[in-house]
Amino acid sequence: MATKKAASNTKKSSTRKAPSVASTTTVRTIKSTPAVKRGDFGTRFNRSVRSFDLWRTLGAEFVGSFLLAAAIITGSNQPIFALFAVVGIVLMFGAVSGSHINPAVTLAAWATRRIGWLRALGYVAAQLLGAALAFVALSTFINGAPGVSEEAAMYGQSAPELYRAAEQTVFAGKEWFVFFAEALGAAIIGYAFAASRRVTVDRLTGAFTYGLGVFVALMVGVSAASYVSATAALNPAVAVALQAFNWNEAWTFAIYAAGPVLGAIVGFIVHDILTPKV
Repeated sequence: MATKKAASNTKKSSTRKAPSVASTTTVRTIKSTPAVKRGDFGTRFNRSVRSFDLWRTLGAEFVGSFLLAAAIITGSNQPIFALFAVVGIVLMFGAVSGSHINPAVTLAAWATRRIGWLRALGYVAAQLLGAALAFVALSTFINGAPGVSEEAAMYGQSAPELYRAAEQTVFAGKEWFVFFAEALGAAIIGYAFAASRRVTVDRLTGAFTYGLGVFVALMVGVSAASYVSATAALNPAVAVALQAFNWNEAWTFAIYAAGPVLGAIVGFIVHDILTPKV
């Protein structure tokens, strides 16, 4: 009997000690777990920059902005030409980058937390460079055109010139009108782009949603700006190609850069308010 009691006491004591050892081990394991490091921003940044997907999308925005700016210049900023240019660009590159092809749209997408800051910064740089290259390329062709003879000049023929924004001196004193024309047109573009992102079934429908939005925006913005003898671009990258910016006149950057960005942000916000969440 004494032997059985001793054995039972030994089992009980071993059973009681087991949890204490396990709990001690658990506590030590938790304490030994290293804290989460917060200094990995550089690692994430390098990984993102080296990503082929990022550079692929930047290339699509670069080429798309080049084509849009070239179409706007050669089509003299006519809305109908911009409509088909945007539809074609979206169908070609929309599946790659989303075809923002407008820094105002990109910054509005970033402000409403649709894309990250790194992608937004890259998109804007690619769009501006693409539009600038379109201006350089078309200027090269213009410079290679033959001169107009005196006889042809007598009949009213003139040397070919690139379409450009109106001189700022023409609408001096009417800057606020042009600013609001830019903001209003860009708001329509921002709303149309946000709406086109909801069309996931048919790419053609999404492309025409964005393209028709640009068409309506140019109809409204260009007409409103023309009343004060100005030109509306509704796109800071296109404004570069149209030579709308003047380093001697800081307010041109407020009109053709800040105006469209502010308007596009408003367009995105209005879309989010009016569109029910699915």
